Amino acid sequence: MIKLGLKSRSRRVVQESFMDVEKSKICLGKSKNKNRREEIGENRSDSCWESLPTELLREILMKVEESESNWPARKHVVACAGVCKSWREVMKEVVERPEVSGKITFPAAVKQPGPRESLMQCFIKRNRTTHTYYLYVSLSQALADDGKFLLAARKCWRTTCTDYMISIRADDMSKGTDTYVGKLRSNFVGTKFVVYDGVPPHSAAKMAKSWSTRMVGSKQISPKLLTGNYAVAHISYELNVLGARGPRRMHCIMNAIPSSAIKPGGTAPTSLDYSPTNPFFRTKSDKSLAIHLNSQQEDSLILRNKSPRWHEQLQCWCLNFHGRVTAASVKNFQLVASSENGAPGPEHDKVILQFGKVGKDVFTMDYRFPLSAFQAFAICLSSFDTKIACE
Repeated sequence: MIKLGLKSRSRRVVQESFMDVEKSKICLGKSKNKNRREEIGENRSDSCWESLPTELLREILMKVEESESNWPARKHVVACAGVCKSWREVMKEVVERPEVSGKITFPAAVKQPGPRESLMQCFIKRNRTTHTYYLYVSLSQALADDGKFLLAARKCWRTTCTDYMISIRADDMSKGTDTYVGKLRSNFVGTKFVVYDGVPPHSAAKMAKSWSTRMVGSKQISPKLLTGNYAVAHISYELNVLGARGPRRMHCIMNAIPSSAIKPGGTAPTSLDYSPTNPFFRTKSDKSLAIHLNSQQEDSLILRNKSPRWHEQLQCWCLNFHGRVTAASVKNFQLVASSENGAPGPEHDKVILQFGKVGKDVFTMDYRFPLSAFQAFAICLSSFDTKIACE
C-alpha cells in the first residue's frame, strides 16, 4: 500500500509538471505572437517612410537641411538621418562635408578636414579639478557662448609620459569603449608629443605596438575597423637652453596629411575614406594605393608656429588674432605651413590653426583645411602640458 501511494503521488507530480510546461508553452506562444505583431507593426511603420519616392524624399530633406543651418536647430537634420536606412542614405548625400559647407553636423565630421575658405571657430573649456578639456563649436561671434559639444579629453599621468584620452562623449573618456577617438601622448619633460588616431586614417597607416588592439563597430565615427594607436602627427617644442623667457617654438609633422594638401586642389585623407580589407584578400588597386601613400610619408605636411613680433610700446610679443584672443599667454600660437613643404607661396601665409586665451579657463581654437577638429584639438592640448625645458 505504501508503494502504491508513492506511485500515485509521483504520477500526480508528473501530471502537474506536464500541465505547467503546457501552460508555459501557451504563454510563450502568446508572447512570441505579440512580439511578432509588434515587429510587423514596426516594419509597416518603417515601410511607410521608406516607400516615399526618392526624388520627393530628396527634395524634402534638402529643404530641411537648408532651413536648419545652425545649431541647435540642426539637430532636426540628424533626427531625419535616423528615421530609416533610405532616409539616412539620402541625408548623407545631401549634407556636405565641413570642407565645403563649413558646418559640423554628424559626429563623423570631427575626423573630416575643416573648411577651405574660412576658419572654423571653436573654443575649449578647461576644468582644473578633474583635469578635463571640452571642445565646442561656436554658435555665434561671441568668444565663448554655449556652443555645440564636439570632443572631450582627460589628462592621465603615466610613469614616463602623460596621455590625453580623447572621446566624443563628455562623460566617458576611457579607451575601452566605442566613444574613444584617439589620444595625445607626451614625453616626460613635455617637449615631444605624438597624436594617435583610434582607427587607421588611410590604408597604409601602421599601428603602433599596443596590447589594446580590438575590433569595434562605432557607427558614429567610422564603420567596423581594427582599433589601436595610429600615429597621425608628431609635435615638438624647441628646448630653451639659454633660459630666456619668450614665445614657444612649435614644429608639427602631420604624418597623415601630404604636403600637397595646402596647394590649390589639394586633398587630405580622412578615416572614412579607408575601407578595411583583409590583407590576404586585398586587390592590386589597394596595394598600389598603399605604396603611393607610403611614398607620401616622406613628404608629410609640416606646420610651424608663426613668429610673433616685439611691440616696443607694450613691451611684449604680439600676434594678430583678429579679435579672437584677448589675454596674453605663453600658450597662444598660430600655425602656418612651413617653408620645408616647398617654395614659399600664398598658401604658406594662411593661418591653419590658431589658439589663444580669452578667460581664466576658456580658450579659442580656430582651424581650417587640411586639419580636422580632432587633429586641431590634439595639437592644442599639447600647449596645455607643462614644459619645464621650454620656458
